[in-house]
Amino acid sequence: MENFNERESRKKEVIAIIGAGISGLLACKYAISKGFDPIVFEWESSIGGVWSKTIESTKLQTPKPLYQFSDFPWPDSVTEMFPDHQTVLEYIESYARHFDLLRHIHFNSKVLSLSYEDGEPSLRGDWNDAFSSKGKWNVNVQDTLTLSTQVYQVDFVVVCVGRFSQVPNIPEFPPNKGPEVFEGQVIHSIDYSKMDSTTATNFVKGKQVAVVGFQKSGMDIAMESSTVNGIERPCTVVIRTPHWNVPDYFPWGFPMAKLYFNRFSELTVHKPGEGLLLYLIATILSPLRWGFSKFVESHIKHKLKLSKHGMVPEHSFLNELSTCLISTVPEGFYDRVEEGSIKLVKKAKSFGFTKQGIVVEGQAEPIKSDLVILATGFKGIDKLKHIFESPKYQEFIAGSDDSSVPLYRECIHPRIPQLAIIGFSESIANLFTSEIRCRWLAEFLDGKFKMPSIKVMEEEIAEWDKYKKRYSYNEYYRRSCIGALHIWHNDQLCQDMGWNPKRKNGFWAEWFQPYGPMDYIA
Repeated sequence: MENFNERESRKKEVIAIIGAGISGLLACKYAISKGFDPIVFEWESSIGGVWSKTIESTKLQTPKPLYQFSDFPWPDSVTEMFPDHQTVLEYIESYARHFDLLRHIHFNSKVLSLSYEDGEPSLRGDWNDAFSSKGKWNVNVQDTLTLSTQVYQVDFVVVCVGRFSQVPNIPEFPPNKGPEVFEGQVIHSIDYSKMDSTTATNFVKGKQVAVVGFQKSGMDIAMESSTVNGIERPCTVVIRTPHWNVPDYFPWGFPMAKLYFNRFSELTVHKPGEGLLLYLIATILSPLRWGFSKFVESHIKHKLKLSKHGMVPEHSFLNELSTCLISTVPEGFYDRVEEGSIKLVKKAKSFGFTKQGIVVEGQAEPIKSDLVILATGFKGIDKLKHIFESPKYQEFIAGSDDSSVPLYRECIHPRIPQLAIIGFSESIANLFTSEIRCRWLAEFLDGKFKMPSIKVMEEEIAEWDKYKKRYSYNEYYRRSCIGALHIWHNDQLCQDMGWNPKRKNGFWAEWFQPYGPMDYIA
């Protein structure tokens, strides 16, 4: 066992970070800024997380000004509002080089498990500062090249494994209705995303492809398949729930950021633990909240001809925003639907397999297929909880079936000491939100503020859980999205740290202009 307290460092406490995606790099950078010498375990051979291996045609989903580091803006050479995935990856790599983060990263190092050496003291008492429990985490790491393992002992762990990788969500099927009866091939979108452009093209060429799922990966795969095979072999997309996927961020020519990404817009939303004044304001402004949603919905329906295609969602755009499920529709997607190179099978509550392809509930004839690609997402909660050896900690992380992952400030589990989780809870701009959370965590590690009691933390978690259930839909509240209240959330983190976001000049700018990363520079 290697004890990193024996290494030379500016501070004796050792911080381990799991994952070198966006959140892991930010956690590393801000830990260094406070005098720590963190070590980052990355199971791949490169940084970037989901951006390092993704579908060739994938582009940034968030407008570029909202997806940038506060102290490392996009280079002037990147002029697109939604850069392609390779440009995004190069930007992330430039950030890591600029701040000399690569020397802290152990590549090809997969964390197999975490165990807390001093048992589970948090079952009984509070832990107010980062190291007050005096225990140690044992980090069991496997070298993915040699398969050798080593246990590292550290003082604090930052888990940055995200939720969109490693553990695919494969639907369960009744006996004799699963992929085993299908004579074709079944893969998950994660397997497709690992292919380069040429391999992916050859893989789908000449095949009857069916894609299950209608989020970003599903749409991108359908577009690539239809480009290769055309109307001769149309790609079928099986859709359970239509979504308010956007054609652009300017409904009827008006910037969406001025409708949802400013302080005034958040006044229209009921907040966790709000007082009487904020409750009355949100109630009075509820017609405006409804109007904003209908305004955006009308634009999407008009531009994408959703009524014509039978793709109008039953939930509101605000529900979509509040579950962080908004995706940008690939340009020309519905043109492909009209020409016949993409076919939509809508509101498929369930499906199974036959020898010939997919059988959708309510349809007599199967969808004949050679290849089925499951764009059905990932089991982020399972991935997160199984990193812990302790069954009790696994239970804590998973929470109950009717609640989101219980994290205070979306970062800290009250009953798991000396550990933070960054990048699991989502927002409308994940890089932006991860950065301020990592800054908050670094201030906590540096002793600038203390956590409240377990009781207070759990009460606040319960309030946020009520908010998520109120504004999301179906089971999607478990995605832990703070989409419609990201400024409110960020302000709470700032208050903990003892500083205020940079205020804008004038009443109008303060309340109605969008807030981005550059507004949260200390």
